[in-house]
Amino acid sequence: MKRKILVVDDEVAIVRVLKDRLEMEGYQVLTAYDGAEGFEIAKRELPDLIIMDITMPNMDGLTAARLIREQPETSKTPIIMLTARGQESDERAGYQAGAIRYFTKPFSTRQLVREIKSILGEEDVR
Repeated sequence: MKRKILVVDDEVAIVRVLKDRLEMEGYQVLTAYDGAEGFEIAKRELPDLIIMDITMPNMDGLTAARLIREQPETSKTPIIMLTARGQESDERAGYQAGAIRYFTKPFSTRQLVREIKSILGEEDVR
């Protein structure tokens, strides 16, 4: 069974790039374009990992991450923040909201995939 990754970002191009790359790596990719939609999908689909932007409409990624952490069924789901907000205070807020890794845009898809494989306990053969 394929592992599920939820990508939550309001930038369509980012979602498309991540979806294509992660599907090439063999993952099932779910997508959402704001924090509220991401939270609902996370509760319903129970992904193995979530990649989330911070600055989004309707609900920001920090709020969505906190809500995901509060749900018993998603409280342990790894969250990677992927955002343009690179200040130390932003990173600290990401970790406080429940992220286990913090990447800033622009980012390397190769490095992100390596990190995902490491978090999910998979070997990177490349």
